[in-house]
Amino acid sequence: MKLLHTADWHIGQTFHEYDRTFEHEQFLIWLIEAIKTNDIDLLLISGDIFDVSNPSAASIKLFYTFLKDVIVAAPQLQIIITAGNHDSASRLEAPKPLLASSNIHIVGVVTQNEGVIDYEKLVIPIKDKDNTIIAWCMAVPFLRNGDYPEVADAVSPYTEGVAELYKQIYTYTNNKRQAGQPIIAMGHLHTSGASVSEKDKSERLILGGTELIDATAFNENIIYTALGHIHRPQKIGGKEHIRYSGSPIPMSFSEHNYLHQVVMVTIEGDELKQITAIPIPVTVSLKRIPATHKPLNEVKKLLSELNEVIQDKNRWPYIEVRVLIDEPQPALRHEIETVLENKQVRLATISTVYPKSNEDEKEANTINQLNDLNPLDVFKKVYQGKYKTETPEVFIKLFNEVVQEIHLKEE
Repeated sequence: MKLLHTADWHIGQTFHEYDRTFEHEQFLIWLIEAIKTNDIDLLLISGDIFDVSNPSAASIKLFYTFLKDVIVAAPQLQIIITAGNHDSASRLEAPKPLLASSNIHIVGVVTQNEGVIDYEKLVIPIKDKDNTIIAWCMAVPFLRNGDYPEVADAVSPYTEGVAELYKQIYTYTNNKRQAGQPIIAMGHLHTSGASVSEKDKSERLILGGTELIDATAFNENIIYTALGHIHRPQKIGGKEHIRYSGSPIPMSFSEHNYLHQVVMVTIEGDELKQITAIPIPVTVSLKRIPATHKPLNEVKKLLSELNEVIQDKNRWPYIEVRVLIDEPQPALRHEIETVLENKQVRLATISTVYPKSNEDEKEANTINQLNDLNPLDVFKKVYQGKYKTETPEVFIKLFNEVVQEIHLKEE
């Protein structure tokens, strides 16, 4: 069996007010070809299909057109889709009865019966062309407050609750499987130790570390864990088989220097044979001009020297212009736009900085030190300063509950 792991499509996203439909179209066309070329049996999409919970009609059409086209191109393909924090879980699940007949399974909502999680809904059998079950998938969507079991005396209710859910669903799935049937897991969450991009930081600033899930939450006998939520592709906890596929197109200029990818996993029986990252072709490049901030006259000279010819306007690169200034310049954008008037690029943003003095550097160091502190650290320091003793565990637990509740509301 060959599976392909992808996530964080964010269909409908705009990039500094530029529409990205063309980029998503090109990715989906490429993805269908990759599925055909590599004879993929199972496609896993681990959350954040759309960029907003109420996507436009055009975004919805693009997604369902892809599902139609990929099933026509690869009739043997089974697809499992889970909801991310950007998706409306119930909206994503709405066409589920219709799609199930095409071997497309969507899991958005965690349902409960009298407080007991319905794990049957979250466990998907993977079948071969003869309709024989060959594996099982724990299809876990993004978990919101109340979606996971309560753990008595938990210091971090969310972290420990999510870990408990994965423990329980693994036990449930393991009881269903027969010898030779491996278990695959999906998740849309933030793992401890994950390397985040600029966009990840701006979207989900870590609040006290209460939402970080340790890789040990995934049972060691799970053959592959397909994660979404973090846009940078990477393995987690030093484990080759626990991975983020990353986003298929760059979400910010911080992603201009690494390849985006999907992950192909080859499984024979209950043995993982190979994991291969397949690079996604770049449709629209990101450029930072210059690489480091320079005075305006130097920047304008560099911009005037741009002479790349790209016939298709949809493929013109996005550029971030980086300028070193001594004082505010209200006409800065106009000056830069004038230089770029006949250039085949799209001005996305202008980044400006002021020359640093010694005092600025001291202030920057202080800010960096503050950024290294999470809210729990601050709370502990304040408590110790006031009461001259360590913070009691009961207060830490209550503080983490408040922080997590705030974080989940912001998501």
